[in-house]
Amino acid sequence: MGTSKNKLMIITGEVSGDLIGASLIRELKSLKPDLKVTGIGGDRMKFEGMDLIYHTDQMAFLGFVEVVKHLPFIHQVQKKLIDIIKDEKISCVVLIDYPGFNLSIAKKLKPLGIKIIYYVSPQIWAWAKGRVKKVKRLVDKMLVVFPFEVEFYKKENVNVQYVGHPLVERINQYKFLSRDEFYSKFNLIKEKEILLVMPGSRKQEVKEIFADVIKAASKLAEEFKLQVVVARSKNIEEKNLRHLSGSEKFVAIEDHNYELMKYSRFGIIKSGTSTLEAGYFTLPMIVVYKTSPITYLIGKQLVKLDRIGMVNILLDEMVVPELIQSDANSDNIINTASKILSDSQAYERMKLKLGRVKEKLGSDGASSKAAGSILEILNES
Repeated sequence: MGTSKNKLMIITGEVSGDLIGASLIRELKSLKPDLKVTGIGGDRMKFEGMDLIYHTDQMAFLGFVEVVKHLPFIHQVQKKLIDIIKDEKISCVVLIDYPGFNLSIAKKLKPLGIKIIYYVSPQIWAWAKGRVKKVKRLVDKMLVVFPFEVEFYKKENVNVQYVGHPLVERINQYKFLSRDEFYSKFNLIKEKEILLVMPGSRKQEVKEIFADVIKAASKLAEEFKLQVVVARSKNIEEKNLRHLSGSEKFVAIEDHNYELMKYSRFGIIKSGTSTLEAGYFTLPMIVVYKTSPITYLIGKQLVKLDRIGMVNILLDEMVVPELIQSDANSDNIINTASKILSDSQAYERMKLKLGRVKEKLGSDGASSKAAGSILEILNES
C-alpha cells in the first residue's frame, strides 16, 4: 500500500506523556508544518494540533487488576487505532512511555510493516531481560532520555539514540511566578514555608495513598510550622481529595508544580517523574508508593531494582528515602520526614546530592532532537 509522508500517529496514556508529546508535536510542526498528527494524547497535545482519537483520561488505568478489568476497552482501542492506520495509510507510529499498552500495540503493528519509534523508554532496564528482546524485535528506534540507557540498549544491539530529557527544556522555558506573586495568587501564608504533597495523577494510586500522606503532612506541618499544599493533577477533582482527607486542612493547587517544587521546604512525592523534577529543584523529599497488593506482588516478581524513585535510579544511590506499600503509612512518613526536617545537616546533605540531578539530565533540546530523528524515519518509510 502507498503510505503518507505527512501523517504520524503518536500514542501515550498519561499526563507526563501528554507534556512530552506536546513539546514533540510543536517541534515536529515547526520542521514540517503540513504534518498531521493523530492518536492518543491529552489536552496539551490537542492544543498543539493533534487530532485525538482517545484522550489520556480514558487510558489512566493502572496495575494488573485494573488492566484486566479494562481488557475489552483496551482491545477496542487497539482495533480502532489499527483501522485508522490502515485507512489513513500511516506508516510511522511514535510510542511515548506507557509500556503495558504501547508494547502490546507494537506487537500488532509490526506485522503491518509500520515503523515504530519509542520515545522515553519504558524502564525496561528494571524489568526481566525478556522485555528487551521484545523491544529489539518490535522497535525500529529507541529515543532515550537518560545517558545510562544508551549503554544498556547498545549492549542488546537495539538501535538507540540519546536525546536528553524533555523536562530540562520544559523547566528552562517555564515562566516562573516570583515567590511573592505565587504566595499572593493562592493566598498562602507569607510567614510559612510549604510542605508539598504530590499524590500523582492516577485515580487508583491517589485513592490508595492520599489519606495516609495527608494525615502525616498535617502532623508534620504542625510540628515544623509549615503549610500543606497539594499539587493537584487536573484529572483528580478537588472534592475527591477533600473526601479522602477527612478534615485535614490543605490548599490544592493545579498547574503550578514548578513553583511548588522551587518554593517548598520539603516534599512527600509519589514515585514517578515528579521525583526527578523535584530533584532538579534540589527539593528534599521522601518518595511514597502504594498500589493494590496483587499488582505489587506481580510487579515485584518482574522488577529487579532495589529502588523505585526515578531520582534514586538516576543518581544510582538511595539519596531520598522510599516508603513502599504497607511501609507508606502515616507513622512512617512522619518519622522519616521528621528525621530530615529536624537535622539541618541531613537536610543540606540531601540538597547537595540532589544537585547532581541537573548535571545528569544534560542539556536542552530533547524535543527538537527527537523530532529530527522521527522525521528522518518518516521520510524513509
